[in-house]
Amino acid sequence: ATQAGVLSMSAQHENLDKPKQEPSDLAAQAAVITQVSKTKAEMEKKRAEKKAAGEDDDVKNQEIPMDEHMLTVEEVEKKHETDMKKGLSEAEARARLEKYGLNELSPPPTLPWWVKFIMHMTGFFSLLLWGAAILCFVAYAIDQSAVDNLYLGIVLAVVVFLTGCFSFYQDAQADAVMQGFKKLTPTETIVTRGGQTQNKFPATDIVPGDIVTIKTGVKIPADVRMFECSSFKVDNASMTGEPEPQERFPKADAEGKRPLEATNVAFYGTLCCEGNGRGIVIATGDNTVIGRIAKLASTAEEEETPIAIEIEHFIKIISAVAIVLGVIFLIIGIAKGFDTISNVVFCIGIIVANVPEGLLATVTVSLTLTAKRMKTKKVLVKNLEAVETLGSTSVIASDKTGTLTQNRMTVAHLYYNNKIHDPDPSGIDRKDPTFQMIHKLGVCCATAEFTEMTEGVPIAEWPVEGDAGETAFIRYFQSVEPIRVMREKNPRCEPNGLVPFKSANKFMVSINVEDNDFSKPRLLMFKGAPERVWKRCSKILIDGKEEDKESKEHIKEFNDNIFRLMDGGERVLGLAYTYLPTDKYPKDYEYKTSGGVEDFNFPIEGLTFCGLISLIDPPREAVPGSVLLCQRAGIQVIMVTGDHAVTAEAIAKQVNIIRKDSKTIRDLRAQLTLQGKDPNSVDENDPRINAIVIEGETLAGFSPEKLDQILDYDDIVFARTSPQQKLFIVKGLQEKTVKRSRKEGVPDKSVNFVVAVTGDGVNDSPALKKANIGVAMGQEGSDVAKEAADMILLNDNFASIVDGVEEGRLIFDNLKKSIAYTLSSNIPEITPFLMFILIGIPLPLTTVLILCIDLGTDMVPAISLAYENKEANIMEKPPRNPDVDRLVTAKLISFSYLQIGVIQALAGFYTYFVVLNDYGFKPSILPGLAEAFEADRIGADDRPEIVRADGAGRCDAATMVYQGSSYDLRACNICNSNCQNPSEALAHAQGAYFLSIIVVQWADILACKTRTLSLYQQGMRNQVLNFGLVFETVLGLFLSYTPGLSTGLGTRGVEFPHLLPALPFALVILGYDEMRKFIMRKQGESGWVYQYTYY
Repeated sequence: ATQAGVLSMSAQHENLDKPKQEPSDLAAQAAVITQVSKTKAEMEKKRAEKKAAGEDDDVKNQEIPMDEHMLTVEEVEKKHETDMKKGLSEAEARARLEKYGLNELSPPPTLPWWVKFIMHMTGFFSLLLWGAAILCFVAYAIDQSAVDNLYLGIVLAVVVFLTGCFSFYQDAQADAVMQGFKKLTPTETIVTRGGQTQNKFPATDIVPGDIVTIKTGVKIPADVRMFECSSFKVDNASMTGEPEPQERFPKADAEGKRPLEATNVAFYGTLCCEGNGRGIVIATGDNTVIGRIAKLASTAEEEETPIAIEIEHFIKIISAVAIVLGVIFLIIGIAKGFDTISNVVFCIGIIVANVPEGLLATVTVSLTLTAKRMKTKKVLVKNLEAVETLGSTSVIASDKTGTLTQNRMTVAHLYYNNKIHDPDPSGIDRKDPTFQMIHKLGVCCATAEFTEMTEGVPIAEWPVEGDAGETAFIRYFQSVEPIRVMREKNPRCEPNGLVPFKSANKFMVSINVEDNDFSKPRLLMFKGAPERVWKRCSKILIDGKEEDKESKEHIKEFNDNIFRLMDGGERVLGLAYTYLPTDKYPKDYEYKTSGGVEDFNFPIEGLTFCGLISLIDPPREAVPGSVLLCQRAGIQVIMVTGDHAVTAEAIAKQVNIIRKDSKTIRDLRAQLTLQGKDPNSVDENDPRINAIVIEGETLAGFSPEKLDQILDYDDIVFARTSPQQKLFIVKGLQEKTVKRSRKEGVPDKSVNFVVAVTGDGVNDSPALKKANIGVAMGQEGSDVAKEAADMILLNDNFASIVDGVEEGRLIFDNLKKSIAYTLSSNIPEITPFLMFILIGIPLPLTTVLILCIDLGTDMVPAISLAYENKEANIMEKPPRNPDVDRLVTAKLISFSYLQIGVIQALAGFYTYFVVLNDYGFKPSILPGLAEAFEADRIGADDRPEIVRADGAGRCDAATMVYQGSSYDLRACNICNSNCQNPSEALAHAQGAYFLSIIVVQWADILACKTRTLSLYQQGMRNQVLNFGLVFETVLGLFLSYTPGLSTGLGTRGVEFPHLLPALPFALVILGYDEMRKFIMRKQGESGWVYQYTYY
């Protein structure tokens, strides 16, 4: 049965090359990350609600409800109440148009643009910042002397507005799936109504029951049940994945055959590539097969990307901390008797200090930069979040044709003289008479032609008019001898010297004049399915001599070798010939080549078997290595194709999807047969089987539970799948929670698959949209597939996906580093407010300066980490577990807040106290003086008074009197107008605190460059980071020393000595981190330091 299944493939030697399409010019890569509103728990709740409401979430059951292909033409005519000769009456057609509607696809419901805009402006994070901005405006309205509140409110509002606008822009670039489907639909057709033929009838107005005529080169106007066919072939590649044209026949299909495999139905939007025919329209618009696929694609629930989940998780944690701290200290402020305005401003400061306002921009720019790098590797990113998703991928469900293979048929082997030969022309004996006959048959018994032959261009790239099988023939033999020369030497008899290939006959005949000599017998050449050719032969050509074909040796060699070729997934064609004597077939003989075999007036029996030529769509050169790289990285690669099982299995083995040490049930049965054992003694549950090939017909009977069992296999191939089944497979992978081991002693493991799907046809679009990341083909892909996908392979090469996986993993690691760097400055930003409210010291850092850090000095260094090179071979590690390996973990928070952040805060406060001390304000007197310094700043009537002793100089010791209390001031170390001036001294201290954060962030960025390697090992090769160090320093100095600007921000040009106090702390940070990493490298992953500090 297996061999018979293999042999049946030999008929499929016609294969039209799909037209090349340029990749769409997609502008979405300038977008930013959308703010996610749904959590995983909410998504699960939604699914549960759908099931409770009785909605069918089992996509495999959404097969097309069609039975016309299993009915006779007369039964279809009766069912649709029409007349095959006259068609519908105009009155009946109008009634049906009213009932069924226009023959077009309905666009999915969409939200108005303004609703989407508001949604982007009111995400959780956005609402938090909007609230803070409003509070700032309220505070300024109450006390207009506090201009800081106005500035802060404006900055926060601008940040939220720009973030929302960019998010809205990204959303506007997405989801144009229906536009791609519309391009598939024809505009006019030929319809017969009331006995009258209308040649330019609007395709949108046809209805079920209409009689339509379809000609070569025309798109099918609806789902049509054919009742007249004249060599009628359709290109179903975009629907089923079958690369070769499919011939249609009027006869009914067998009971139980799936609609997509029907041989008598032409589907809406496909192309008639040969012949013509007439048929009955059985479905229009949304009720067609393409309409149902469109519905699946547009309604498939898009999975939340892992990076979106991580960002949402992080924002909620940070926001919750900010709100809780803000409320707690608001209560403390009220309890301590602070006025309402002060409390509100303080609460805003806590929130602003906790929330890294520049984080979303940092993440977005980092992803955009990675997307640009990926484009240089021929991967075009439509959805920025997909960059990291590809790095998280644990399963890749790949199409075969054009992705794993070259989508170009080539000659794989030659079989003649009872031997299989490599096709390399340099290794072929061209003088061998049998090869010479194969050469002649291969060129002359073919109709393909080169449309252009350009010198200097490889023959493989010359354009050809003809099917893919014959294209492979003439490209191969052109390298032996120009085909034009061979055909001129052996012209075809005209006008009827050709019997074209038909699926019903599975052969082709060409009658030629050998050596252009009419005195010689005519050469009848026969090409077709090998079993058909062998059956019609009585002799075999061996070393140029004709021998009896029926010898045991010849039969054994033929059977063994044809099975070897077909078992390798090759499409095999047999070649034979005979001579027609000139006395019976003179020069003017009229050959009858139309009709059936019984109508031929020349023999096609008693032929001489010449040999076999096998064809294959070979794997892309880089694919086998790329698949192995994926497997080493813990990524399972599954093949999901519309092609036949034997071909799919053979290619899967060649590209390592089925590994060399894996066995399918077919392999095991073949092994048992060779051992003389019963091959039927094993089934799919045999533990020796770890690879499986499932056909769509079998998959159709699977429950979700059965599919879950199949997904336990290590190596999986799905063949002959429908669009619904591809969606079913993707959904099964996403919902799988446990992978059960098929080996004894190996434990089961929990899984949470992140699924990437590749595809190029219309049939792939629902699965592309449902997947965590959809990857479409840029050259061969349909517009529908490109629109449904998140990224596009510009070169259609699977190897580019592996490059993308590596980039995705690298950006996740680098985002961790960026966040660790960004969060470290939160502690020196928060603690000034805590000390202000708890012990009443003058505020060391204002909210405006916090924004200068978060949205200014920290931005470029944080983004520069996206350029950091990988530390180790990240493709040797398994995919991250989204439930465990989060973007922000407790260890990362500990590193940023409790380790680096604490040291940075100490540096800031030390600098702050040094500056105030140098201007006469000893640290011991500062607690409780916040109001005094603020009163002096705003020029209040009760501002503090400086009292000096008689004869004391401007910078000598003095006394500050405020509200009846006296405070001793020391002599100033720096004698200028700032000495013992509360407001100016504080402004300088705040400016110095601001600059001290920049100094310690130098060390922080160097510490965050790596997670385990020493800075010495990693080096300073990241030039963008080097620029970032200079940028944040220059920007900090610019904000501090620029006249006018420094006054507006509340900073001052600090004295040079006040730039130095933070330097020792920067060295401490760098030294501590280098020691920590040294211990981690020394102890390994099992060490205490690694376990508790590696983030």
